[in-house]
Amino acid sequence: MYNPRFDKKAFKKEVENNVKSLYRRTVDEATPQQLFQAVSYAVKEAIIDDWIATQNQYKKDDPKTVYYMSMEFLMGRALGNNLINMTAYKEVKEALDEMGIDLNVLEDEEPDAALGNGGLGRLAACFLDSLATLGYAAYGCGIRYKYGMFKQKIENGYQIETPDDWLKEGNPFELRREEYAKEVRFGGNIRVEYDVNTGKTHFVQENYESVMAIPYDMPIVGYGNHVVNTLRIWDAKAITDFQLESFDRGDYHKAVEQENLAKTIVEVLYPNDNHYAGKELRLKQQYFFISASIQAAIAKFKKTHDDLHKLPEKVTFQMNDTHPTVAVGELMRILLDEEGMEWDEAWDITTKTCAYTNHTIMAEALEKWPIDLFSRLLPRVYQIIQEIDRRFVIKIREMYPGNEEKVRKMAILYNGQVRMAHLAIVGGFSVNGVARLHTEILKAQELRDFYEMMPEKFNNKTNGITQRRFLLHGNPLLADWVTEKLGSDAWVTDLSQMAKLKPLADDQKALTEFMEIKYKNKERLADYILKHNGVEVDPRSIFDVQVKRLHEYKRQLLNILHVMYLYNQIKEHPEMSFYPRTFIFGAKASAGYVRAKEIIKLINSVAEVVNNDRSINGKLKVVFIEDYRVSNAEMIFAAADVSEQISTASKEASGTGNMKFMLNGAPTLGTMDGANVEIVEEVGIENAFIFGLSSDEVINYEKNGGYYPRDIYNNDPEIRRVVDQLVDGTYAHGDREMYRDLYNSLLNPQGNGRADVYFILKDFRAYAEAQKRVEAAYIDREGWAKKALLNTACCGKFTSDRTIQEYVNDIWHLDPVKVEVKEPVEELE
Repeated sequence: MYNPRFDKKAFKKEVENNVKSLYRRTVDEATPQQLFQAVSYAVKEAIIDDWIATQNQYKKDDPKTVYYMSMEFLMGRALGNNLINMTAYKEVKEALDEMGIDLNVLEDEEPDAALGNGGLGRLAACFLDSLATLGYAAYGCGIRYKYGMFKQKIENGYQIETPDDWLKEGNPFELRREEYAKEVRFGGNIRVEYDVNTGKTHFVQENYESVMAIPYDMPIVGYGNHVVNTLRIWDAKAITDFQLESFDRGDYHKAVEQENLAKTIVEVLYPNDNHYAGKELRLKQQYFFISASIQAAIAKFKKTHDDLHKLPEKVTFQMNDTHPTVAVGELMRILLDEEGMEWDEAWDITTKTCAYTNHTIMAEALEKWPIDLFSRLLPRVYQIIQEIDRRFVIKIREMYPGNEEKVRKMAILYNGQVRMAHLAIVGGFSVNGVARLHTEILKAQELRDFYEMMPEKFNNKTNGITQRRFLLHGNPLLADWVTEKLGSDAWVTDLSQMAKLKPLADDQKALTEFMEIKYKNKERLADYILKHNGVEVDPRSIFDVQVKRLHEYKRQLLNILHVMYLYNQIKEHPEMSFYPRTFIFGAKASAGYVRAKEIIKLINSVAEVVNNDRSINGKLKVVFIEDYRVSNAEMIFAAADVSEQISTASKEASGTGNMKFMLNGAPTLGTMDGANVEIVEEVGIENAFIFGLSSDEVINYEKNGGYYPRDIYNNDPEIRRVVDQLVDGTYAHGDREMYRDLYNSLLNPQGNGRADVYFILKDFRAYAEAQKRVEAAYIDREGWAKKALLNTACCGKFTSDRTIQEYVNDIWHLDPVKVEVKEPVEELE
């Protein structure tokens, strides 16, 4: 399927045969979905040859393997991405054109594999792409959720969640691997047995309920190198299938219970856990995929190695955030109970094999489980964690005699809770943050005590993105232009090549071409908006874009309040000069996050008023793109003029959307938060629009107080007017209560906390002023083109290839593998 071997005739024949054997139809009779399946199976056929070759090479070389453990993998669509990485996209497109089939239409038939909520899951997907492209042995390990991230519908301005039944038509790229099924046990009690002959104590789990974990493997294709790694996602199935005799024995209810346990574990991307049942299911999900993955990894290791003490030389379990950190306890359980090791040797292996990535500064996102729930659900793992904690507390007291405050802050078990981040730090050899600022804040704030005690474990790995999906696939016009200007497509696997575009910032012709491409991408997005939102937007206006999960700290509220402010200005001063703006939002709010959902409703209410006000002559438009996901994100990044990255400084660990906008030539309007700091370093402050409190100022206010939003409200009549419009009915058809909660959150202390927790009013004026600078800069067409082009030219650092190479150098210590493919496969020469 790779260029030199692509046989157009054979490929067409294979598609025809697939349509016939799958659907008993001809190509002319097949529906677009059927054609998508048929083409995908033809592509998979070629992938599998390389998949087998890769596995054979791994068997031969016996390289060290990283198991990337993540509750989330936001993969997006596979067909186009696979074709790009097989370097066969253009050839396949041409072959299909000749058959009267439009590849773009087929790509739209594929549901996004949305097994994640946002940045965390998308990062995991980019990492898998880079690992395969760089030729490193890796498995992604996760859950095959029956329903992914919900599909978002906007009805009457409100977010409605509908199920994302992504497997409804079947997933052509996956392989079911029942032969690698593993049993996972929950609950019951632990019986202790003493063996007089050996003098050893055995711990036996009894009266448990269990499920079988069935792996489904999805291929992760490296770019142009024949490497195909594996994303292994686990499905659950009841151990006792319904059997007729169970009716006679009265076991029917038990059989149903087992069936239901299996179903609920994998039913849906982890639930909103603001109630106990939700929490229990979430912990079950976490243990389910971790236990199955570690069992499988150890079984694989033992096939070719006879000494488990060498596990750390061949395996690293990288825990992506706190969700998989039960891995520390589970690996210990297997080594102690199933492999019969002593504590010290098991602990030595575990602490050299597990590594932890922290993704958040916000304490509430560092998972903590109620001990009563944890010990009931995972009784043996809990016993092991008790012992880890006991030994660790002794160590704390040895290092800090008499300092019980340290014990309180650092113990794994404290105040009725199991603190999972603490378990990960104590039980692993590496702790990394995901942007330089984030890592420094962790060391100075949230994890300071751990950093002081074990500084050698801490390191930073600034996140990155794959240019293969977000430029080569998402923005083909710009990708072709870059290749032409650089004289090669080496940038596809070496993004530092982009720096060679910098001289073009002084080339009038190149700047014009660059902006023409941006304009065409804006037209493409304008068509999408007209089709999906029924709103006409002008591609000549400034496309100001904020797309990301909806969370208060990301401050979509600041953005929409500023839109309300601009609307007031235009209404009061119709004669003032104002460059037309289109404010584009895309965001999903967690189903149980009430305030986030109110902000979505507010954005849509403002859109309804502004977009239907003829008196402003289309100077201002507001668009909320429904069901933001990887596939429409690619189109949005390509079309954006301005990248809104306006989180409260110190709150965003890194951000990766900021990098995707930069890659596609959109300057950043943002705070000095997360990876914005490093983006500004690369592109120069003059090519970004920075505003607002610094992270130090935010942290200082949080610690020492001194910020009173009501003072700003009282002293700034324009801000007061905007805030009052939340409760005077302007955007709620006269209803004064609809946005009362948002109004209160800005002005009145919340519970025992502060008012305006995320400093929206504090940063409002600085933000409005930065937006004025954006407008002035955009009016200078040549100056703007230069800024936009330099963003693309300076994005080299922000590839996930660089991030992964840093993980390899500093944490994983893997060796690249070269896959030799001798013979072209018969069908696709």
